[in-house]
Amino acid sequence: MKNTNNKIFNAMYFKGFLLIAILALASCNTKEKTEAANTAETETTEDTDIITITENQFSAGNMEVGKMTTQPFNTIVKASGMFAVPPENQADVSAYFAGYVKNISLLPGDAVKKGQTLFTIENPEYVQAQQDFLEAKGRLNYLKSDYERQKELIADNVTSKKNFLKAESEYTVTLAQYQSLKKKLSLMNINANTLTGENIRSVISVPSPLTGYATTINATKGVYLNPSDVAITVTNTDDLHIELKIFEKDLPMVKMGQPINVRLQNDMNKVYQGKVHLVNKAINTQDRTVDIHGDLVNEAEAKLFAPGMYIEGEILTTTSEHLALPVEAVANIDNDYFALVKENGTTFKRVLVKVGATNNGFIQILNSDDFKPETEFLTKGAFNLITE
Repeated sequence: MKNTNNKIFNAMYFKGFLLIAILALASCNTKEKTEAANTAETETTEDTDIITITENQFSAGNMEVGKMTTQPFNTIVKASGMFAVPPENQADVSAYFAGYVKNISLLPGDAVKKGQTLFTIENPEYVQAQQDFLEAKGRLNYLKSDYERQKELIADNVTSKKNFLKAESEYTVTLAQYQSLKKKLSLMNINANTLTGENIRSVISVPSPLTGYATTINATKGVYLNPSDVAITVTNTDDLHIELKIFEKDLPMVKMGQPINVRLQNDMNKVYQGKVHLVNKAINTQDRTVDIHGDLVNEAEAKLFAPGMYIEGEILTTTSEHLALPVEAVANIDNDYFALVKENGTTFKRVLVKVGATNNGFIQILNSDDFKPETEFLTKGAFNLITE
């Protein structure tokens, strides 16, 4: 009986020991797996900024490696404005005399030449002006002859002074009427030298005062125009220039001859070159701005634009030199900027850089002191690798 109990005790002791061993082994395995996982996680975290590129990838992507270089950067004064023309290149055309529009065939954008008829107007009163001129012209010939005869007679004491003064007065008054009516006919675009009783007309033409384009048309056939009504606006775009507004605080930095980068509001990627031509000496007291006038460097580009087009301008004032990288070597990720530094071979490390101004395809690196002068960066093809 005692032997039986010993056997049972030994069996139970062995099973307990085996269970403890199994639990201990499982615990060790779990600890090893946990440590291994933690180690793997640490290694993964450490390797996230390391990028390895094969030689085939480097060659196929046309990638390039280079160092930071010293580049010129400008202090920029931002401005907004529009394209415009000088005052003498734009004319609001109206008739000097009231009348009904007889004929008009222009459309906005039509090219016109100086002296070309823009429209015609009609009014019976025009007939009266021509009649008065012809009558004054007819009287003038007689009165001039009578005046000259009376002048000779008064010199010989043959006629009275009263007759001479009467002839002189009538001639002088009629001459003034003649000259006044002749000027009036000139404003009507009627040639007084060729006017006769047979070619009196009630319709006059209104010519263009300059060569350009009909940019605004307010008149239509049959409408009644007063002398103050603007019928057509003609604009000559040959001298198209830049008109910008800057804030008064920026005025001391802007000088004549400084370069201007011009961009259209609907195409900010395309840059047109200009230069400051004139700086206004007066400040607009309402919005505290100053007018800046500029010219396009390439005069042929003026044909691409029209007066009134809104533009954004950058006036390049002072210039200084800073270490920089090509713009495509830097990538923006959540408002942080990164570049790839060459470690060895084709292995690169992603590093944080602080950036400043951009100019001519380069971006200023503000923390350039954090890198050694011999540090090489992936200067071409880096953007896609950084943002992946």
